[in-house]
Amino acid sequence: MNSKALFATAMAHLPLVAILRGITPDEAVPIAGALTSTGWSLIEVPLNSPRPMDSIARISSAFPEALVGAGTVLRAQQVREVHAAGGRLVVAPNFQADVVREAVALGMVCLPGVMTPTEAFAAIDAGAEGLKLFPAEMITPAVIKALRAVLPPSTILLPVGGISPDNMAAYSAAGASGFGIGSALYKPGAAAHQVRESAIKFIASCASIIRA
Repeated sequence: MNSKALFATAMAHLPLVAILRGITPDEAVPIAGALTSTGWSLIEVPLNSPRPMDSIARISSAFPEALVGAGTVLRAQQVREVHAAGGRLVVAPNFQADVVREAVALGMVCLPGVMTPTEAFAAIDAGAEGLKLFPAEMITPAVIKALRAVLPPSTILLPVGGISPDNMAAYSAAGASGFGIGSALYKPGAAAHQVRESAIKFIASCASIIRA
């Protein structure tokens, strides 16, 4: 299955991106296994983690059914390095047109970070598969509702930053398509069973939103 198809399937099943900032290569497979065993299939290893390419390579190899890649991708060269490691997902805290275009050229899914309508439309024009709304602490549900009024209806909006099971419903009601989950899911040194427990809590919140 190609990257876009994997992304579409994941968004339809469980639209949550696991952000494993600070994970080490030795932790990568056990933590990713805890996530995939509960149904998570979107996994991001930020590039400011220890030896991130090794972690991406290990997770991609162990879980080919997941869409695995990197976060904090700032340059086109880093996109190529992620691709060489087996990654198929590129996430950034900002919008850089060359990063998006390089990812698209390599058949990868790119989710650049945006905050304003200007950035959002520029990212869409560059070929972004979805938009990371970051930091969500500064982007309230009301802002998402306003963005929804002007963006193409099919635009995927993923708030990231400060997302917890308690505030997901308000963002979803305003038009969020899914979420990126960081420290509320994984902190450096967390055991696999702890991550699994957190993952299940987020799944329950997602299910309640869908039922509502």
